Amino acid sequence: MKTRPSTVKPSSLLVMFVALLLVAFTPGNARADKVRDLVDIVGARENQLVGYGVVTGLNGTGDDVSSPFATQSLRALLRRLGVQVDARQIRLKNVAAVIVTANIPAFARNGSKLDIIVSSMGNAKSLRGGVLIQTPLRGADRRTYAVGQGPLVLGGFSASGGSGSSVQENVTTTARIPNGALIEREIKTTFAVEGKVQLALRAPNFDTAQRICDGLNKAMGEGTARPLDGGSIEVKAPSELKNKPVELVSKLGDIDVEPGSMARVVLNERTGTIVAGGDVRLSPVAIAQGGITISVKESKEVSQPGILSRGNTAEVKRTDIEATEQKPPALTYVNAAASLAEVAQALSTFGVTPRELGSILQALKAAGALRAEIIVQ
Repeated sequence: MKTRPSTVKPSSLLVMFVALLLVAFTPGNARADKVRDLVDIVGARENQLVGYGVVTGLNGTGDDVSSPFATQSLRALLRRLGVQVDARQIRLKNVAAVIVTANIPAFARNGSKLDIIVSSMGNAKSLRGGVLIQTPLRGADRRTYAVGQGPLVLGGFSASGGSGSSVQENVTTTARIPNGALIEREIKTTFAVEGKVQLALRAPNFDTAQRICDGLNKAMGEGTARPLDGGSIEVKAPSELKNKPVELVSKLGDIDVEPGSMARVVLNERTGTIVAGGDVRLSPVAIAQGGITISVKESKEVSQPGILSRGNTAEVKRTDIEATEQKPPALTYVNAAASLAEVAQALSTFGVTPRELGSILQALKAAGALRAEIIVQ
């Protein structure tokens, strides 16, 4: 017996989107997360560092004379080394001015090493083969907390020929130096005060905050945790852990909690990406989807003058505009969907692209049929 093939042909990206939703949000797949994956410890945080430096040793791919700060930086560096040089005698090309950035983690000690990022701020073509000269890294308070230096590691390359042809892989004006900075000043970190620790939710949510408090109180005793608001929780250490803040935080992180979720649909119009949360619901609705296609074509024609005229042959442009409207199908009835898997399955029957699906979702929200917040990026 031959079956008639379906006329619905969803795009490959939409099929992948639906498949992921069916797997990830099928009832029964929900699992608990560790508290350490849901919260941050207030006071135990990273700090950003930034510095201005000079990269040397480039093979003719550095800044040129049109970058005045590179010349000034090189002169200042040479003066610190006891070398006096006239600015008119400096020829760059092998030197580049750069910005150096790094993150210093909490509890970092003197002598610890950090990874640093080096990026060109002039018109250098490539930092390949360069070496960063000793560069102080300062915090927001303008105090120096680390010093960076070392050879650069690039994730790409570039090459060019004399005829103007060139090839490039990834970005060659940004590099990394693993363990390229030494910490010279520690940042004091205080996360426990009088036996109390404050937790900050990474995704503030009243439901999640209450569930975390319930889980902590059940595991460590009633009265251990209390929610301050939807984004923070105060934890009071039990008597046996009052003077052991590290052990307290370690035990807090091992507790399992099932976080609450928001009913959200995120649409990225630029890339055609659609991501939906697990609590999305759909009411019964009828949908008809169609569109208008406008085609503009330009062609060149030759205009010839009359036989006895004194005109000249001229080239003219001809523009043809054609508009076609796709006949929308009859209204399609979509049953109510109580889970995200059912929502994905219902919308996949339209066989539309992700961009068209985004428009349908916004229309469903406006009609009150889609019970979710829509965020357009």
